[in-house]
Amino acid sequence: MSTTQNQTTFRQVITEAFNKGNYAVLYSCFNADFIEHQFGLHPTIEGFKGDIQYLRTAFPNLTLTIEDMVADGDKVWAHMTARGTNQGGFMGPPNGKSFEATVFDMCRFEDGKIVEHWGSPDRFAILSQLELLPTKH
Repeated sequence: MSTTQNQTTFRQVITEAFNKGNYAVLYSCFNADFIEHQFGLHPTIEGFKGDIQYLRTAFPNLTLTIEDMVADGDKVWAHMTARGTNQGGFMGPPNGKSFEATVFDMCRFEDGKIVEHWGSPDRFAILSQLELLPTKH
């Protein structure tokens, strides 16, 4: 598969699954035996689907915006901005706080499907903006 096709597949996961809740796209974009390297995410398509559903429930207006994307050989790297408002409860009851944070992802592809994923969201920024970090007294 070409690097352009791999980028298109990656973009589908972001725009369809994360931004629209169209989880069926995961089955066509991920190899059934993909390896998940991001801490806290489930290593199966069903588990990953559940992870996205959880985020979309906690943050019903969740969006990921691809700012930059680069492909080389069998890998795609993306710099994204995640945005959302805690309306469904995240680490406690909903508090109405919003966040905007940087996310970096890398995927390795085989035959046009994602076989490995690494992700690094700025969790500290997210928790800080949602006022979920402990405060010093």
